[in-house]
Amino acid sequence: MIGGTVVPFPDGLTVADVLAGGLDAARAAFARVEHDPGTPLADVRLLAPLVPASVRDFVAFEEHVEGISAAVDGRSEVVPEWYEAPTFYFTNPHTILGPGEPVSPPVTERLDFELEVAVVIGAAPGAPESNLTPQAAASVIFGYTIMNDWSARDLQGREMKVRLGPAKGKDFGTSLGPWIVTADELDGSLDADGFLAIRAEVRVDGELVGEDLVSNMGWPFPELVAYASRNSRVVPGDVLGSGTVGNGGCLGELWGRGSTRPALREGDEVRMSVEGIGELVATVGAAVAAPPIPAARERTRARTR
Repeated sequence: MIGGTVVPFPDGLTVADVLAGGLDAARAAFARVEHDPGTPLADVRLLAPLVPASVRDFVAFEEHVEGISAAVDGRSEVVPEWYEAPTFYFTNPHTILGPGEPVSPPVTERLDFELEVAVVIGAAPGAPESNLTPQAAASVIFGYTIMNDWSARDLQGREMKVRLGPAKGKDFGTSLGPWIVTADELDGSLDADGFLAIRAEVRVDGELVGEDLVSNMGWPFPELVAYASRNSRVVPGDVLGSGTVGNGGCLGELWGRGSTRPALREGDEVRMSVEGIGELVATVGAAVAAPPIPAARERTRARTR
């Protein structure tokens, strides 16, 4: 976007092409279209800013962990393992939702939002894909976007008891957008320790529910990217979420602190605002019933080896 207008990439370039070329490719593309009049933003329907190669979602805010722990078992605590290294799970790149696109949740009594900032990976000269240092990881952060990690807390609660991680409690939708703000645009918001000192807020039907500073993360983004690359790969098009901010970044945290605020319902509007990035808005659509799955079969024959 240039000013208040949307300008397409030149020469048929796609977002994937630009990410593969990195920030230098983005600057070159901008130089070729900066005088293009474009189309007014009001006349354009924005889609998700990219189809991610993969989506890793971290849990990097201590306050969020405390609140969710209290909601699960009544104890506001952070396990010692959280402090040892960043932790993440993989979520579904095939259920990405764009700005304004309603979420269609499963049948749930505990639908929740999760306010996050995410980094988008691009190429950088000389940067490896594996075992990056934090310095090298910083060079492959192409930009930032807003992420809403929708959660069906009742489904998630059952799944987490199996000790593998969230599955259908989150598999149905992740909202991204409204656009990718290139990393250089937010360089001035980095504090002395490398954290993004920007404000994030979330409102439900116009009422402020949560607000936090992104700099309250336990690790800055380059360290999350570096950890993700350990004995693995991060590639252009990967998305890495910060995890839910504290101080009401989700309803689950508030429930853990005694709030009686109701779960999201059909028709609710969730508006997320992040300083320097923009606003990501979505409404809750109708729940979608899925075919039933039978319980595990009881074995009636002898096991063989």
